[in-house]
This record gives sequence, structure tokens and C-alpha cells, in this order.
Amino acid sequence: MNVGLSIAGAVLAGVGLGWLIFHYRQKKKQRLAAQHTETVSNDLPPPPSSKSISTPPSTTFTRSIPSYPSSKSDFGRASSYFGVQVFSYNELEEATNNFDPSRELGDGGFGAVYYGVLADGRVVAVKRLYENNFKRVEQFMNEVEILTRLRHQNLVTLYGCTSKRSRELLLVYEYIPNGTVADHLHGKRANSGLLSWTVRLNIAIETADALAYLHKSDIIHRDVKTNNILLDNDFHVKVADFGLSRLFPNDVTHVSTAPQGTPGYVDPEYYQCYQLTEKSDVYSFGVVLIELISSLQAVDTNRHRQNVNLAIMAVNKIQNHTLHELIDSSLGFETNSVVRRMATLVAELAFQCLQQQRDMRPSMEEVLEVLRGIQNGDLDAHKVKVVEMLINDEAGPLKGSVAPSSPDSVVTDK
Repeated sequence: MNVGLSIAGAVLAGVGLGWLIFHYRQKKKQRLAAQHTETVSNDLPPPPSSKSISTPPSTTFTRSIPSYPSSKSDFGRASSYFGVQVFSYNELEEATNNFDPSRELGDGGFGAVYYGVLADGRVVAVKRLYENNFKRVEQFMNEVEILTRLRHQNLVTLYGCTSKRSRELLLVYEYIPNGTVADHLHGKRANSGLLSWTVRLNIAIETADALAYLHKSDIIHRDVKTNNILLDNDFHVKVADFGLSRLFPNDVTHVSTAPQGTPGYVDPEYYQCYQLTEKSDVYSFGVVLIELISSLQAVDTNRHRQNVNLAIMAVNKIQNHTLHELIDSSLGFETNSVVRRMATLVAELAFQCLQQQRDMRPSMEEVLEVLRGIQNGDLDAHKVKVVEMLINDEAGPLKGSVAPSSPDSVVTDK
């Protein structure tokens, strides 16, 4: 009997001791885990500030690249991302009156844009990415990341976006009320007569200013066109739509990527060699310059088959000394000698931008400098090798240069 009690007591004592050891080890593990969590949290960067949402675009060139969380998983949970607000789908649905079709401002290759008013009273433009765009998440993240690193008076401001895990992918921008350059040149606002030569030249300068800033910031826009150049009520420029834009490493000469963009604007060398460079934007800007002086669309199948592509048509007319057939007659090209000389110099600059070989094109910084010189009355434009077409018929412009070609088709998301 006594032996049995002794054995039972020993067993109970062993169990008790085992439980105490287990409990001690568990406490130690929890303590170590807590210390580790505290150490890791101290190593993380501070949470992104949302103060930059209300900061207006700077009037000087700045580049702000704060140390915000880069993990895409953080994007799904945070109240801000890269310093911009993360909106709920319901907020933006209410702001746009359930995406009322009457509030649609326009649509493009990646989504439709709607007029909206936020609960705090801000008037905004809400881009709603198309469901059938298989690259929409990539383009969504790309546009958010690029626009939150940059501040320039001629770049559209991003106020915020929805979570990547939202019911829909939505981007929220400042509202620019006066439509696009394309609207005023050959769209629904084309008959307003508000785009005088002075206004058009200023649009060219401000667009070149924005693109030169992007290139300084190692970014290629890759979809420069008049539909992506917005205008405020004073006809100042806001370049928009960075879904195709690419960060450009500063230690390489080009980025190899499948051509994307809008037919009529795509750099032919990029299309042929799959090599994207800053000069690809220069080519597209050359097309924009031709649109500004002609009021014609970059691609128009209603024109003669040889003139469907505006870039090719413009090069041919410049080389054949028939620039007067290209320039918009409402600009006073035939009657105003100052406009005639300025438009001629802009056409010559566009001709250089449209060269097929990228090494023959100027940089955006050089383009900007020449445009400012033309605006300031430096009509000799001595920094550019200009042969004055129509004014001097002794030789063709850039005699011996190669006329650019353009692809008939291009890989595009449209």
C-alpha cells in the first residue's frame, strides 16, 4: 500500500515538474518574440505622410523620393501609399454619382475618366481602369509610383487611389477643366478659335518643359500625344497619363521592351529595334509640334493614303517647300510675317525631332531651349541648324538628311 502511494506521488511530482518546465520555456519564447518584434519595428521606415496631398505643384523643379514602404502588400492595407491617400471604392462611387455616364470626361486605352467631387469638396478626375486590360494592375502601380515621386507645374497632380485589392482600380487626379490639346485642335472644342499662335507656342514650351523634367528624373513618358496634354482655364499645360511610363536606369543607353504607344506617335526606331530611349519621347513630341502648327490629327484614314500618317506628310511637305499647305490657315501664316517665320522655325525643329535615327534628334532640353528662343524673338535660332523653308528656296531643309518613316501598326493597349 505504502509502495503504491509512493509511486503515485512520484508520478504526480514528475508531471508537475514537467508542466513547470514547459510553462517556463513558453514564457521565454514569448519574451524573445516580443523583443524581436520591437527590434524589427524600430528598423522599419516611418509611415508615409499624407501632407503632400494638399501641396500644390511646385513652380520650380524638384524631385522628392521619400523612403516609403515599397511592398505591394502594404498598399492593400495602408491609409496612404507613397504619400497619397488611399480611397475606398464607395467614396469614389459616391463622388462620381455611381460613375454616371454623363460625367465621363473621356476615355483612352486604359480606362475612362469621370468628373467627381469628394466629400471634402475637392473637384477631381477619377480614372477607372478597364477590367479587360490584363496589364491594368501593372499600369496602376506604375502610374502611382511615378506621379508620387515628381512635382512639376506642368505635370498633373495625383491625389490618391484605391487599394490594389479594391473592387475596382481607381486613380484620383486634380481636375483640369479645359479639356485636352487634341480637343482644341481637332476635337469637340476645335471651333472655339482660342488657340492663337501665341497660345500654341506656349503649349509647346510647357509640354517640352515637363518632358525635359521627366528625362532629368530618369523617366520616359512613352505615350506623348495631344490627348495626354491637358489644359487649364488659362491654357497652361498639365501632362497626364503615365500608365506606360518607365523609369530609365542612368547607367544604360536604352531599355529593351516591346513597343507600346499610340499609332502615329511611336518612334520608328523603337518600333524596329525594340530599344526605348529618351529620344522616343522626342519623336512623339515632334508629332505634337506638327499637330500644333497644322491642327491635323496624327493619324487620319480620311486623308490620301500617302498622308494618313501626319509625320510622314509633314516631312514631305517641308522637304518639298510646301509648308503653306500644312500650316493651319487661321494662324496668319500667309499674312503675318512674324508668325510665318516662327511657324517655319517650329516646323524645322519638328523635322529634326522626327528623324528616323534617334542620334540625329535633339534632346528635350535642346528642344526646350530652341522653343524659348523662338518665343523670345530669337528668330535666327542660331542653336539649331535651320534652313529657312519658303523664305529661302535655294536649298531644302536639312538637305541629305533621312526622311523618317513610321510603322503602319504598333503594339498598343487600345
